[in-house]
Amino acid sequence: MSTNALSFAPIRTDAAALARYGELFKACFPMTDKFTPRYLAWLYVDNPDGQAVGYDAWDGDKLAAHYVCIPARAWIEGLEVPVLLSLNTATHPDYQGKGLFTKLAAMSFEAGAAQGFDGVYGVANANSTPGFVRKLGFQLVRPLEARVGVGGLRHAPKAPPASLSFERSWSPAALRWRCANPHNPVFMKKGGGKLRFHAAASGHKLPAYAELEADGIALPEFEQMRGQAQAAPMLSPLRLFIGLAPDAGSSYWNYASIPMSLRPSPLNLIYRSFAPRVGGLDPARIAFSFLDFDAY
Repeated sequence: MSTNALSFAPIRTDAAALARYGELFKACFPMTDKFTPRYLAWLYVDNPDGQAVGYDAWDGDKLAAHYVCIPARAWIEGLEVPVLLSLNTATHPDYQGKGLFTKLAAMSFEAGAAQGFDGVYGVANANSTPGFVRKLGFQLVRPLEARVGVGGLRHAPKAPPASLSFERSWSPAALRWRCANPHNPVFMKKGGGKLRFHAAASGHKLPAYAELEADGIALPEFEQMRGQAQAAPMLSPLRLFIGLAPDAGSSYWNYASIPMSLRPSPLNLIYRSFAPRVGGLDPARIAFSFLDFDAY
């Protein structure tokens, strides 16, 4: 079937549309159970940084493909700007191999640029990275570190966000929302001038770990999160760090790198700028953690 027979439309976020998306994800990923209407409403609608941006492909009243980015805020080369996080994509088995993902992604990025977003970032595995780079103009910024260790992340004093090439900007409301993931909650505790986050993937005892400086967040307001983001007992003294730290301040002496041969899918940070002022990100000046994408 030619894609000329299909129609394309922006995503919808009403209850009926979210149910249709859930059915598509189930058809495409039968071993995954997270794409419930509740989860999709949390992801697409409840995000305090804005509602999801994306496009659908329709064959009459049959949903053929779906692609979505969600809004976020980030520090990009000295400016705090709105960005998109590339997330969900699904093409029904009957319509695969027709380039629908590339078409929907390009339409979504055009819409995002028109809405004032500064760019789009994502995390891609080894199989999908070449397509993002060759077909959609993304920069392969850097492979993510994957390390196992104990204790906090021992980095030099944190660089100001404005000095970095990329760092997510988390408001208390956005952190509260992030921790309230109905499929896999993120747990938080405060101590030592830091906010410490961890989450465990279903079926795994090793929790992913991240830290944020507490001095950049209005703690009295942040304390209201505690009903949704209570600190949970660590399931293991070991912690998994997936992310990046600026080269000038990184020290992983208490976190050992996981060999590539033992990683189920090495992950890459990718980025595409919509703004002429930013040609690309500097891989040496990136702060990134599991909080900033959807692995957990």
